[in-house]
Amino acid sequence: MLVMFGILLGWMEDNPISNKNVQFCEMENNKFVQLKPGKDAPVKRFHPWIFSGAILKQSKNLQDGDWVDVISSRDEFLGTGHFHNGSIAVKIVSFKPIDSKADFWINKIEQANTLRKIIPFDKTNAYRLIHGEGDGCPGLIIDFYHGVLVFQAHTIGMHLDREEIIQALKKVFGKEIVAIYDKSKETLPPDYAVNCQNGYLFGDIPVPHEIKENGVAFSVNWITGQKTGFFIDQRDNRKLIAEYAHGKSILNTFCYSGGFSFYALKAGAKKVISLDASAKAIDLVNQNSLLNGIKKGHEAIVGETLPYLKNTEEDFDIIILDPPAFAKSIGTKHKALQGYQKINQLALKKIKPNGLLFTFSCSQVITRDLFYNMLVAAGIEAGREIQVLHQMTQAPDHPINLFHPESNYLKGFVLRVI
Repeated sequence: MLVMFGILLGWMEDNPISNKNVQFCEMENNKFVQLKPGKDAPVKRFHPWIFSGAILKQSKNLQDGDWVDVISSRDEFLGTGHFHNGSIAVKIVSFKPIDSKADFWINKIEQANTLRKIIPFDKTNAYRLIHGEGDGCPGLIIDFYHGVLVFQAHTIGMHLDREEIIQALKKVFGKEIVAIYDKSKETLPPDYAVNCQNGYLFGDIPVPHEIKENGVAFSVNWITGQKTGFFIDQRDNRKLIAEYAHGKSILNTFCYSGGFSFYALKAGAKKVISLDASAKAIDLVNQNSLLNGIKKGHEAIVGETLPYLKNTEEDFDIIILDPPAFAKSIGTKHKALQGYQKINQLALKKIKPNGLLFTFSCSQVITRDLFYNMLVAAGIEAGREIQVLHQMTQAPDHPINLFHPESNYLKGFVLRVI
């Protein structure tokens, strides 16, 4: 294994495609960061993050959002991207030099759109167009909702590039889009976001806006809703629950707008309870119930999941646990795992014999192995025999960058509880 890894590194250094032998000769004309000796290995393996501790020196007076070239201690060009004065100092957007940012963004959008054209969407008019590092655009999310693009910058650099990105979107999509909405205020650093406003960058369209996902109707409100308005990443996993739902009693916790609930109901579930702590979320659930013509077998409840699982006397054929990220940083990982174990342990006790648990984590710092081991501990404490039927991840319009394992953020398991 070590020999093969060494061969791979040697190939990357010799292969001209990697651009690692291009000498950086115009330092005086470009903003730059230069890495310490030995700190260029992750970049040569195409990982897009440069940590501040790896930097030897940098241009004077760098500002958050500045484009910088990343160079090795031997003055080799390694990549170019956005600077930020933080632990992740640079997020690389290209491992090749960029001659024209306008052309660069057009090519990026076209490349991302090509992937979405080959994904077999079935009766679906909503998808993620740009998925951050997964599409080589760290700090940028763009979702497509039946003719409307919702733009969300998570870095200052992406927000400062907004106009060029919008022009590229217009050029690539043309009349396919009727509006573009910027919803970046909530995701940008607070000191910068204080001067930002969400709003339409192109066109204008009333909300809520109806979309279809595998033939199921949903009402999306990108102005007041969570994230960009909908959780598109669970599309395939919602479709999976429909295969098991017929005639079953189901509890859908952390339900938000009821995605799993309506797939299950349309597949013939006997009873579904949609539970969320947010009254606004339950309002969305009720809207979606009307959109899908659901007249019986469904109850929407405002409530916290943990107390509900503790206090309910009802057992279910299927329980869905799809909580928000319990861990947003390495420092909160241990506490998050304790939270995941507690809630999964309670759920396992409330599942009927031969029932199913659909359980998820969207915490980036919780790896699949950590999540699996947590489920083992929860199963032992619950005292149930358990089998793994499916391992789940995000839908393919949320691609995982092979060289950036952190982009594999959504972990899920379908467990049979005996």
